[in-house]
Amino acid sequence: MAATETPPHSVPGTRSGSGRGGAILRPEESRVVWLLLAAAFVAILNETTMGVAIPHLMGDLGITAVAAQWLTTAFMLTMAVVIPVTGFLLRRFTTRSMFVAAMTLFSLGTLIALVAPGFPVLVIARVVQASGTAIMMPLLMTTLMTIVPPHARGRMMGRVSIVMSLAPAIGPTLAGFLLDTLSWRWIFGVVLPIALVALAMGAKWIHNLGETTHAPIDTLSVVLSAFGFGGLVYGLSQIGGAERHEGGDQAAASMATASLVVSLVVGVIALTVFVLRQLKLQKVDDALLDLRVFRSRNFTLAISQLALLSAAFFGVITVLPLYLQSVLGVSSLDTGLAVLPGSLIMGLAGPFIGRVYDARGTRTLLVPGAILAIGMLWFYAVFFNATTPLWVVVIAQTVLALGLALSFTPLFTASLASLEPRFYSYGSAIVGTAQQVAGAAGIAVMFTVMSAVTATATASGASETVAGAAGAHAAFLLAAVVSLPLLVGAFLIRKPEDQEFDAPPAH
Repeated sequence: MAATETPPHSVPGTRSGSGRGGAILRPEESRVVWLLLAAAFVAILNETTMGVAIPHLMGDLGITAVAAQWLTTAFMLTMAVVIPVTGFLLRRFTTRSMFVAAMTLFSLGTLIALVAPGFPVLVIARVVQASGTAIMMPLLMTTLMTIVPPHARGRMMGRVSIVMSLAPAIGPTLAGFLLDTLSWRWIFGVVLPIALVALAMGAKWIHNLGETTHAPIDTLSVVLSAFGFGGLVYGLSQIGGAERHEGGDQAAASMATASLVVSLVVGVIALTVFVLRQLKLQKVDDALLDLRVFRSRNFTLAISQLALLSAAFFGVITVLPLYLQSVLGVSSLDTGLAVLPGSLIMGLAGPFIGRVYDARGTRTLLVPGAILAIGMLWFYAVFFNATTPLWVVVIAQTVLALGLALSFTPLFTASLASLEPRFYSYGSAIVGTAQQVAGAAGIAVMFTVMSAVTATATASGASETVAGAAGAHAAFLLAAVVSLPLLVGAFLIRKPEDQEFDAPPAH
């Protein structure tokens, strides 16, 4: 049985400012939250710059498009492998040590990328960066749930939505400016000093929150997790690989198909064994990822809703730029500007949405959010074609973003608030894993559908523009169909009561 201890500055079962008339957090707790938010912002900002930089990297490093995709694939794979382990790590180690580890890894990876002499070293740098990024978001979510009183969690999660929305909005624009005026290395050169400052401030000011345990890590579970989640994400990233190999390269297409099948089979088998092992280990509180969180019906429903939303959202934001550029003939800069209003709406609306959640609960937000998201996805599927005006796309994307904003904050908050405090770290890890796997699935399937329909239309004699519009239509239609269950879930998910859980007894 795992032993439990309480680090300094931690009082389980209590919340500072729990009275509705007092301050939400003590000054030292507020400082921890802002440092974690700043670190998460830097990590997400770094990730959103890579898509714009890939064409420049292909030219500077002399690599193919397929090879260049490893800069994003390696990052996704690492996230998929590390995030499930964070549930255990956040219980085993203190808040301060996890923050220092995360920012040290991220800063080291950024430094390696800055001075990388070639492509292989740059891929290694991305893996190191992803290792730190994978720890940061679960750490942020777990910390918020630990120190923020229930009646104020919505508004605090609203601050997280600012980070998750504004960083992707700023990233591509910043990358475009740096690439046009300097070089791709400066993307990492700008991020590195900010990361180092955050690391230094966190090492000095972050104190330990929550509880730690001395449970030994189960090595077999780590291996199974890596092959399970890593295999699934890698296999999903290979869907559509045959379409990427043009010019009749049947050998390359066959290899891509074989890689896809083997990865998915290995992933499913390893994940099945992983789940069985966790069910056994959690009986003595030694699980790497405690699956007892799914005993909460509300948590399970919220995670399912979040997975569907992530699959549709990430799939659409991958297809939309391709539609804008290849069908409507919009430039890269105008493509970024077209999605900017939506990103700003998501970020700026976050605190307001959080306050509404605290006061009114989930249905007030999730029902209109689901209606807006589903409605806009069907609007995409029906009305987006080769002659759609750009201003229509901008308005539709902005309304879709508002629907997503109304959904993400209550889903994050209600899911984790449905758990006992001792399960917060596991819940945060599962939230991150669900987003990664569902997002990878959405991107892979919608890209494949778009590519297949476009190729069929082209073979039938359609012009490149008309064929591209047909492919985008098919992908948007799939996203619209996938989104339909969101309306049902919006009525079922509830806000957990504003109550404090008693601290679990020491073992």
